[in-house]
Amino acid sequence: MRILLLVTAFNGLSQRVWCTLREAGHDVGVQLATSAADMIEAVRATNPDLILCPFLKQRVPAEVWTSRRTVIIHPGPVGDRGPSSLDWAIADGVRTWGVTALQAVEEMDAGPIWATRSFPLPAAPPRKSSLYNGPVADAALECILETVAKAADKSFKPVPADQAPTEAPGARPRPLMKQDDRAFDWSDPTEQILRKIRAADGAPGVRTVLAGRPVFAYDATPGLARAARPGQVLGRRQGAVLVGTGDGSIWIGHLRDAEAGIKLPATTLLGSRLRGVPNSPLPVGAEPESPSAYRQVRYRRTGRIGWLAFDFYNGAMAPGHCRRLLAGLRHATAQDTEVLVLRGGTDAFSNGIHLNVIEASTDPAGSAWANIRAINDVCRELVTCTKQVVVAAYAGSAGAGGVMLGLGADLVAARAGIVLNPYYDMGLYGSELHTFTLPRRVGEEQAQRLVDDKLPVSAEQAARIGLVDEVGPRHPEAYAEWLTALAERESDPRTARRRRQAKAKRLAGERVPLEVYEARELAEMSRDMFGDRSGFAAARHDFVTKAQPVETPERLRLIPANVSRIAPKESRRLAVRPAVPLSA
Repeated sequence: MRILLLVTAFNGLSQRVWCTLREAGHDVGVQLATSAADMIEAVRATNPDLILCPFLKQRVPAEVWTSRRTVIIHPGPVGDRGPSSLDWAIADGVRTWGVTALQAVEEMDAGPIWATRSFPLPAAPPRKSSLYNGPVADAALECILETVAKAADKSFKPVPADQAPTEAPGARPRPLMKQDDRAFDWSDPTEQILRKIRAADGAPGVRTVLAGRPVFAYDATPGLARAARPGQVLGRRQGAVLVGTGDGSIWIGHLRDAEAGIKLPATTLLGSRLRGVPNSPLPVGAEPESPSAYRQVRYRRTGRIGWLAFDFYNGAMAPGHCRRLLAGLRHATAQDTEVLVLRGGTDAFSNGIHLNVIEASTDPAGSAWANIRAINDVCRELVTCTKQVVVAAYAGSAGAGGVMLGLGADLVAARAGIVLNPYYDMGLYGSELHTFTLPRRVGEEQAQRLVDDKLPVSAEQAARIGLVDEVGPRHPEAYAEWLTALAERESDPRTARRRRQAKAKRLAGERVPLEVYEARELAEMSRDMFGDRSGFAAARHDFVTKAQPVETPERLRLIPANVSRIAPKESRRLAVRPAVPLSA
């Protein structure tokens, strides 16, 4: 079937849908909603059998939905309508939610139903971004697969919306949630503030005042301390600030200036306003694994296995994040364990260097250079570790240098349903030692294709080409159990010793030192960062300011070259040697 995805952005869900449908044998293309005229022209030019809209904020032009079967994926159950479905669901504390595939009609979210799925929501408020990337994305994919199967039957007619059963109590048309609906006072209970901010996480945030500065707040976690005065900044740790509430405190990890600006770590944005605010050590008696302890990097040990978990907001890694992770790695590799599991967050494993922090710097080029050097230190630690068998566990999706970061591990384990973008598409050549690790995993030819094609890869496809070694279950808890079993299997002393010795032998036998690969990469990166030879400054600015794209990239279009899997003509050569497997 020829399927066209109409999307506002080629986001995580759209990429997952694109990968899944292509792997199922369909011809799939993408059209960004750059304008009504562009959408109409794309449909006319590609003549799709079905149009799917997994992430579309704009209206579908009538000329499109009246001439082609066009199905909208709405992040709400039957009966729910409006642009702020997830915001209202989290803010109201509903316990059951859903996703609906409905046919596009004149009135938004009012068309007949093709498919629907429901799922439970936890009592504790989830971040909107976590809810979207987890249960919503899973339900959306199920709805899409059902829709595609039904679309193969030309006689199928969807169920009118007023005849479809509602599985989520209280689902109804709701307006756009505005800042007045999101407003809170710092004297409110912690849970209430937490719910308000998490309902707006990702976008648009909640407007408030902190340290005398009007800001939008994001990335909230309950704290343990109590303040004499609500709204008082009590401490800071790892980029976050601890703020007093009516009955306790709350960590705020990220802020955006209310008048203009981009989302940044809270301490970066507040800067000198935090003069005199102490660095908060881990509270006495606090459980290290407790979110209230606010630790971005955590280490624990179970028998012969060391577990190093890191979770950076949106997967972005500024130099400070890299230094914390490097310190954690060095602590972990100094232990007498057989296996070290490096696990990223469920929302994102890593997306590489922190473009927002770089953009906000007074010296963006210098900031970018410091950032790439810092993340390379982490990558080198992984590649050269021969004291433990290292398992890189991609529990969440990853992009650019964030994909490359874990490839130096002995084993790469991915969670089903995640998407990897193993390429650089920001006017950067890329580093993270990828010219050493990537060809040794997938072969030189495949490595070149991944970098040149600039296309997302599902976890399952990544396993087929050798980018990852094993794929575990989709459900986070099931994945954790599966990962534990994998680590225990690898922790057998004899098995682990053989793998470590083989790696040490391979590293010792390298004719070209690792430092040479890094030097070559950094030489290229210096031209991108300081010389801006490929438009890094403009691409970075557009990315962090969420500028509307002007056209759909050629590589995503539903055209014969893409359908027949022909690689793009443009290419840049990797500085690589013939591929050698990283793992025994």
